[in-house]
Amino acid sequence: MGKKTKIIVAVLAIVCCGGLLLAFSSNPADAAVVKQGSQGAIVTQIQTKLKNWGYYTGEVDGVFGSKTKSAVIYFQRVNGLTRDGIVGEKTAAAMGVTLSSSSSTSSSPANSDLYLMARAVYGEARGESYTGKVAVAAVILNRVKSADFPDTISGVIYQPWAFTAVHDGQINMGTDEECIKACKDALNGWDPTYGCVFYYNPATATNAWIRSRPVVVTIGKHVFCK
Repeated sequence: MGKKTKIIVAVLAIVCCGGLLLAFSSNPADAAVVKQGSQGAIVTQIQTKLKNWGYYTGEVDGVFGSKTKSAVIYFQRVNGLTRDGIVGEKTAAAMGVTLSSSSSTSSSPANSDLYLMARAVYGEARGESYTGKVAVAAVILNRVKSADFPDTISGVIYQPWAFTAVHDGQINMGTDEECIKACKDALNGWDPTYGCVFYYNPATATNAWIRSRPVVVTIGKHVFCK
């Protein structure tokens, strides 16, 4: 065997061994998707979010079992996503979760609270005036501050049945620069609703309870109340 041949064989052996080590040492939860059988911190994060939003009733143990899969499917169904029980790119983005092997990072706009809120505002108020968009963003933030609602932006937005745009999947349509700017203004303290935590469209709302709430202001097609 010649010198060059020996070198090639040695390199191939190293590559093959490295590939085997990678295959056996990689955590399923570090893959491009998180699914049944995955374990680790990212599964714990997913379970925690789903539990806070009311989709998951099992233990937060970092193990992606059948209950976690059912909760993911429930979340996907409510949010207009493919119901496969797998947390891939789209489902992770909807949850505000960063998949470790993804090119995005935790600071990526696609996974930030600002972008999530802007998507919700686009789904709920894209036909409203700029002030109307800020008002919807302000309601989300007012709920975060209230003891009666989840204490995070994602928790408020994904609370079951809280927003029509989440229930019918419009939140997955994306957003635009105006909605992002409106959310920034709300985050900076502009609240055209004066502290409201509810709003509805009188032309389409069928819930008697929401219509009984004290009205504070009307902006465009939305009535804002406490």
